[in-house]
Amino acid sequence: MSSAREFRESLRQKIWREMEEKNIARFPRPVYGRIPNFVGAEQVAEKLINTDIFRRAQVVKVNPDSPQKPVREAVLRKGKILIMPTPRISRGFLLLDPKKISPALYSVAATIQGAFRYGTPIHPSEIPEVDLIVAGSVAVSIYGERLGKGEGYSELEYSILREFNKVSEETPIATTVHDVQVVDFHIPLEPWDFTVDYIFTPTRSIKCIGEKKRPPGLLWQYLDKEKIDEIPLLKEMLLRKSSRGSK
Repeated sequence: MSSAREFRESLRQKIWREMEEKNIARFPRPVYGRIPNFVGAEQVAEKLINTDIFRRAQVVKVNPDSPQKPVREAVLRKGKILIMPTPRISRGFLLLDPKKISPALYSVAATIQGAFRYGTPIHPSEIPEVDLIVAGSVAVSIYGERLGKGEGYSELEYSILREFNKVSEETPIATTVHDVQVVDFHIPLEPWDFTVDYIFTPTRSIKCIGEKKRPPGLLWQYLDKEKIDEIPLLKEMLLRKSSRGSK
């Protein structure tokens, strides 16, 4: 393991440990190996929805993890289209249209099980252009560099949507986290990583000051066969790419 990867992993462990020890962590626990749920997630979602980037957005893509459930619910309550990746992208993406869901069910629809029940599976080619991305994080720096749980799914989701021109380099990306998850030093990035533009915590709203970084699409050279095999959508995209290349 490279020193940069060791540093990233030690930072994840430090954040998870601190959240557990300070009892900032919320169900599901323990938070090790997860995008950690945290005390104050609802207030942070409220901060985000009162911003111009949220008000202007009509289509919002939000990760399926527990701490962003209040954000997903808020997207529906504000009458916006919610795009939610299925866990591990194993079943692609879901679209939730609040006009087709009873308001009494928005809270349920914002859960993973509820999203499968009330959302519609949608191919990335059919997804409307995304106006805002909300990503979960384990750690994030004031410069915009973020760490997920280390499996690369958020980055794959972004890159897949980029391949289908549903997001661009200019699509704003925000993350909602607890204050202890924010660091004031640089986090080394992998080639496929993206930076976030905004960080929202229970006490702060931060506009990141670092250089924006976005992958231009899928970086196939870094994807191993195992990862491709576990995500049918990637297999389909690789097949299409191969058939184009052979013509």
